[in-house]
Amino acid sequence: MAINASHRWRLVLGKYAQSRLQPAMNNGFNETNRRMDLALDYLYGREYQGRGLRKDLSAGSLDPSQLTLVKWLNEIRELFPKETIESIEKHALDRYGMSELLTDPKVLEKLEPNQQLLRTLLTLKGHLKGDVVHMARRIIRQVVEEIRRQLEVQVRQLLSGRLNRFSHSPLKISQNFDAKGTLRKNLKHFNVDRQQLVVEDILFFARNNRRLPWEIILCIDQSGSMVDSVIHSAVMAGILAALPAFNVKLVLFDTNIVDLSEHVDDPVEVLMSAQLGGGTYIAQAVRYCSQLIENPHRTVFVLISDFCEGAPPSELINAVTKLAEDQVKLLGLASLDDQSNPVYDHHMADRLASCGMEIAALTPQKLAQWLLKVIS
Repeated sequence: MAINASHRWRLVLGKYAQSRLQPAMNNGFNETNRRMDLALDYLYGREYQGRGLRKDLSAGSLDPSQLTLVKWLNEIRELFPKETIESIEKHALDRYGMSELLTDPKVLEKLEPNQQLLRTLLTLKGHLKGDVVHMARRIIRQVVEEIRRQLEVQVRQLLSGRLNRFSHSPLKISQNFDAKGTLRKNLKHFNVDRQQLVVEDILFFARNNRRLPWEIILCIDQSGSMVDSVIHSAVMAGILAALPAFNVKLVLFDTNIVDLSEHVDDPVEVLMSAQLGGGTYIAQAVRYCSQLIENPHRTVFVLISDFCEGAPPSELINAVTKLAEDQVKLLGLASLDDQSNPVYDHHMADRLASCGMEIAALTPQKLAQWLLKVIS
């Protein structure tokens, strides 16, 4: 139901604008407007409290009963569109610190599963207990699977092998479409009267699988600023690990190192094992990963970080130089924020580039294209 302009402004500005807007509002709110106003005031009324404004302590009124947290969540889902709900929940968690949203299983169950909620759950994971942990794991898996679905088809198409133009496959992948072969195959079905080609058989090229796999080592900075990069890297690692062309190893680090290679095919387990926060000791992680390399000439080392080294920079420079001398393919993948904007130490990135590491700020799809270029 449409809301007129004066009512919309009243909802935006809150109850303290009532007296100023009343002349323009004519007949005032209907029942739906009142429910929307109460739901918005439940959250945004905290803004006034934060500025020292006392609650209204009048003796009584005919206002509806106060909302509980669970009832409030039900109300915003019924009253507002999905995009608005996500913004309201984001404000509740980030701006007003309503961590109780994540500590009650009944409340958590009602939150909209999305990347923002996933990010918050990972950040507060250490404070979750009991049934909330199981609920959080379920939400994380749901969001991770959605991210995987968005990435997997394109990545697999790019990295599943070169086109074999002498062989066809029953797999119908648009990127492998054999246009000339399809035309030749169906010429016998040309309808002379209609001057139309009837296509009954569509051909797709097969792809050659590489017999000797490449080693991919993903070394991921899990310091507090890296949460979005950790999420996408965990999903990307799972996709790569499912391809026969790669053996994937996964290492997370801050000032400590966690080797999660045995869980590389399970992004949820990787994310539940991540300990976001703390300092950054990149050189130590690079040295650890160098011990995992068996065939330097067929190894790609991907450092995913903001390059804000906490240890002396010379340690990191020396470690990366050693890998370059061993002819390991090196990529420094700059961290991206939730809007895919690069956020990293440009000076350190320049120094790493001078040692032989290619530096880039890539989305997961672009990372797949980069890997294809390197291993071709």
